[in-house]
Amino acid sequence: MSGAAADRCKVPRAFWQAVDHIGVPPAALLRQAKLPATLHLNEQGLVTTDQFFALWRALEELKPEPGLGLKLVQSADTAVHPPSSLAAFYARDYRDGLHRIARFKRLCSPEQPRLKEGKGECTITVEWPYATDPEPAISTDVTFASLVELGRRGTGQHVTPKRVELVRARPRSDVYQNYFDCQIRYGAARNSLILKSADLDRPFPGHNQELLDILTPALASALGELQARSSIKEQVKVVLKRSLASGRPELSDVARDLGTSDRTLQRRITEEGSSFRELLVEARQELGRQLLSDPTTDIDEVACLLGYQDASSFYRAFRYWEGVTPSRWRELHGDKLH
Repeated sequence: MSGAAADRCKVPRAFWQAVDHIGVPPAALLRQAKLPATLHLNEQGLVTTDQFFALWRALEELKPEPGLGLKLVQSADTAVHPPSSLAAFYARDYRDGLHRIARFKRLCSPEQPRLKEGKGECTITVEWPYATDPEPAISTDVTFASLVELGRRGTGQHVTPKRVELVRARPRSDVYQNYFDCQIRYGAARNSLILKSADLDRPFPGHNQELLDILTPALASALGELQARSSIKEQVKVVLKRSLASGRPELSDVARDLGTSDRTLQRRITEEGSSFRELLVEARQELGRQLLSDPTTDIDEVACLLGYQDASSFYRAFRYWEGVTPSRWRELHGDKLH
């Protein structure tokens, strides 16, 4: 099964605040896009890819100025982003932040970012599997500027891409050159943001594991567990729970966090009659139940926070663990969650 999420996504509150900030009332934007007039008032409202693109095209029509997408990103308040997206700004380094953003989007929206590293550079492209028309230029600008802004705000330095490749024709304005501050190729075969691999290693001085745990639903309860438990199995699981959202943690990652060598950690796990793989499964099971116990957390977001590459893999694994689907588990345990 494809890793693409269903053709539905929420329009984040940050979007409505940003367009209102530049003088476009949400009601006027929705009217221009021919979408429900109260969509911006419903935080649970979903739109399709075509409807999402219609919003961007309407904004281009109402506010036809070069670099508008860049302005939106620069003026955006990161505090109103969803927790899983906001967490990227407190990641360990630029690479960790980018992968958090990409995984969250792949699981929770039709937008499918692709990151490919090689030969000293990282190429980022975006696919929209359900799109019937090309992505509006302003949407591409917002995506690429958001990723660059993540690097700049996260590292505290003026990170610049190696180059940017855009399908559109060269504009008369210098606004894109001034913002990206790198080579820009127009008339390209596809839109691509190319970053320097060395920049991805730049640490985020604001990295704060405790804040990450608080931003990630149900992980706050894990704070302090590491010091409170003596079993190496439990210590490993606490570290794993904190690391799952960044991808599939390796034994070496856990060993580093625990201040020990790979060999020593492996030996201690074996001595307690377990394996790293078993502990990874147990950590996912326990954290999955914790996350699902919060009824405000989307099930697709739970899959993201557990490090699954696609929601269907999480559904299969959870059904194997519990004998029921995540949504059914929530129904059966609803009385216990309040």
